[in-house]
Amino acid sequence: MNSKNPILAFFSSVKLALFTLFLLAVTSIIGTVIPQKESFQWYAQNYSETTANIFQVLSIPDMYNSWWFLGLLTLLSVNLIICSINRFPTVWRQITADNLATALSRLEKMNLSRNWASTIAQTTLAGQLSQSLAAKGWKTKQREHDNVLLLFAQKGAMTRTGVYIVHASILMIFLGAIIGELYGFKGSVMLPETKSTNKIYAFNTQESIPLGFEVRCDHFGIDFYDSGMPKAYRSHLTVLEKGQIVLEKQIVVNDPLTYKGITFYQSSYQSYDDFLLTVTDQQTGARETVAVPFQKPQDLTAHSAKIGIVNAQAKGQAVSSMKVWFDDEQGPPSIFWLDADTQVTVERQDKKYTVTGKQMYATGLQIAKDPGVWVVYLGCTMMILGLFIAFFMSHRRIWLILDNRGDTTTVLMTGSANKNKNGFEKTFTILAEQLAAQTGKEDKQ
Repeated sequence: MNSKNPILAFFSSVKLALFTLFLLAVTSIIGTVIPQKESFQWYAQNYSETTANIFQVLSIPDMYNSWWFLGLLTLLSVNLIICSINRFPTVWRQITADNLATALSRLEKMNLSRNWASTIAQTTLAGQLSQSLAAKGWKTKQREHDNVLLLFAQKGAMTRTGVYIVHASILMIFLGAIIGELYGFKGSVMLPETKSTNKIYAFNTQESIPLGFEVRCDHFGIDFYDSGMPKAYRSHLTVLEKGQIVLEKQIVVNDPLTYKGITFYQSSYQSYDDFLLTVTDQQTGARETVAVPFQKPQDLTAHSAKIGIVNAQAKGQAVSSMKVWFDDEQGPPSIFWLDADTQVTVERQDKKYTVTGKQMYATGLQIAKDPGVWVVYLGCTMMILGLFIAFFMSHRRIWLILDNRGDTTTVLMTGSANKNKNGFEKTFTILAEQLAAQTGKEDKQ
């Protein structure tokens, strides 16, 4: 078909596939070396204004979405589709071929062959050989050819489709990427403790993206090395829909929260000069948490009181202790030091309060939605399967010609494999020796 149609011949060419893959590899290296989606000023500052203008013309700052890169992917996809459509019918005919119709003269000329003679009658011998082969995983079929009985068995016929599974996997990965690009998003948000949000902001454009639900940061914790450098940090997130809690999880780096296909990753944090103080009435259990700016008292409406931070001590980058001022108008205000993430009991005239406090932080979240990721995973799985089949499995076939000559039945066993011929030759030799030992005597010549 290709020889009659030069257009199909071009698009189904292996040379075109190799050339396209080479260009994709080279351009992907460029896209990795040159940072993507930066501003024109950034490229002008780091590469010169002339180079920045060339980058803009060639869409280098957004290379993977450029018309020419998408064109290369489209060309590769068309090549794979046409190549598969053009070649697969021939392969399918090989898979479904009637191997019992193979000419005996052709079988007798095969390089890989063994023969032996048996005193067992032809029909009985055919049954014994079929049973022995079945025990070794070779399911046989048989047919008569001019008083000669032909047996056939094969393994791995479908392994001829390995390369087409690889082709399909590449197209599947492309499809998953397209779905993710069209229906997914990536963004970020800096979410202070005790606050919630129902939207995030897209990378680079900073366009707001609605989530369809709320996410709240209930608590942010951070550990430091003795040097004061951050060691690990974590956020306790709560997902709310219509004011109702539907999911809670503490996330750390590499252990995100996922809800409705949207994943929240712990990526950074930001410290504030404000403090979070929690006051609990030990008698009634009434509990209230307030954000308190440094040296600015805040009302505690649940306790009819005020609370503030009048001083603080830091260790490295974090506040280690704070001096708290508390007044419920039941005598002079109470002033005391409170270590971070510990509690202090404050005794007033007729009440006791438990006070805990910490420096206030905002958790930096990266958010991603990629509905095509499972399609990509499926494509990767298919590719591994296809490559394994293509490189490590083969279509192996054996024929046995049983010729009845008086009191003797001669057996000619032949075989072929489309790949790993040396390995199949060893398997074939062992199998022939075993069958000859069971049913007759092998002719060493």
